[in-house]
Amino acid sequence: MIRLGVNIDHIATVRNARGESYPSPVQAAAFAEIGGADNITCHLREDRRHIRDADVELLKRTIQVPLNFEIAATEEMVRIASQTKPHAVTLVPEKRQELTTEGGLDFNQVSKKLGDQIQSLRDLGIVVSLFVEADAKAMVMAKKLGAQAIEIHTGHYCRGMQDARTTAEQIALLKPLQEAARVAYEQGLQVHVGHGLNYTNAQWMQLVPHCEEANIGHAIVARALFVGLPQAVREMKALLNDSQFCPSIGS
Repeated sequence: MIRLGVNIDHIATVRNARGESYPSPVQAAAFAEIGGADNITCHLREDRRHIRDADVELLKRTIQVPLNFEIAATEEMVRIASQTKPHAVTLVPEKRQELTTEGGLDFNQVSKKLGDQIQSLRDLGIVVSLFVEADAKAMVMAKKLGAQAIEIHTGHYCRGMQDARTTAEQIALLKPLQEAARVAYEQGLQVHVGHGLNYTNAQWMQLVPHCEEANIGHAIVARALFVGLPQAVREMKALLNDSQFCPSIGS
């Protein structure tokens, strides 16, 4: 089964747009749990554009499923994670000007400090995941740095799927994810996927070997506007796990 992590960042985006106290990310997390969310994901950005520190504290205290805390690998964020002690921390690259995370960690710029940060979080019993591109070398580096899991960036795949017109094109887009997942598994890493997955492309994750978890936010929140959050979560879980939605690609 592929676990579904529901990212509730954009509930906070709507709240912050008017400077109100609603809609509440914590209440949204509760509705996501009703729909069957396996974990709740939130990203505390350095500029606090959506999720805020108080949201993280309340989520940790109130949700009944694990909390996946996405952060940049900065001293401030690692300190907050160490104090909060979520179930998991996913370290992601972050740029102030980006609308959303644009890609995986750049291992050409990784310093020894990242390995030390990973170890300090692990020492607190936190599962550490790295957000990476679908590249075999990245999986090996993640293991060397001490990560226990990787989240494969699916943004390029999702953009390609919008333009794909044949099954052959779709399969070609999926192959880098499949190969990266195989290498990650061989390295002893948990395989997660995320970024840009929606109700037209998520079902293909059933064909990614060893995939344990998908973290999805924007598409679920958008779908919830029409069917409600619990139903939006149920529909996404079905796409990820129900064999009737698994794409048939022949022999």
